[in-house]
Amino acid sequence: MKLPAFLPNLAAALAIVTTFINPAFAAPDDTWQPEPGFASLFNGKDLSGWNDPKKGENFDGKTASGDGRYSAAGGVLTVNPPKDVPRLVQQIYTVKEFPKDFVLKLEFRASVNADSGIFLRKPQLQCRDYLVAGPYKELKQYKAQDWNQIVVTVKDGVAHCTCNGEVLEAALALPPTGPIGLEGDRGTMEYRHIQLKEL
Repeated sequence: MKLPAFLPNLAAALAIVTTFINPAFAAPDDTWQPEPGFASLFNGKDLSGWNDPKKGENFDGKTASGDGRYSAAGGVLTVNPPKDVPRLVQQIYTVKEFPKDFVLKLEFRASVNADSGIFLRKPQLQCRDYLVAGPYKELKQYKAQDWNQIVVTVKDGVAHCTCNGEVLEAALALPPTGPIGLEGDRGTMEYRHIQLKEL
């Protein structure tokens, strides 16, 4: 049976409207590639290259941590809400450490009042639903419940950190080496396009 000519256009229009109303329904971007000179720290499919050193758990080839707190699908690394408790601090780290100067870029999307963090050789840069959870409540370019970009430039043991071009930390002191990590504390956090270039 042949469908009326307008139906494919209608389906496309509905997909656009649905995505506009709720970006969570947007199709995964399978075409994303790291920028020239950058290496991806997250393959978009599973948690390979990440681990939980406190629990001695390596996530190579796994789509989720043993407790389900972290999961990977459709190009997104999700920090899932803790079960049965409002808050539960957990962390995962890259297996690789980064002693050289580097530029780290990633995008994140926070649920309302979500609390997470990005570990830079272990010190933490707060990554949250900033306008509600702080600490950077005066940001003008932050997009609530939408994708935002963090850029971290590390030189000589100091990190300069921005969100959508606005400064979060101008000079965050870091140790000589360490991994990149993500924290789970409260709410749902999503990360994608995690890429790093050594300088």
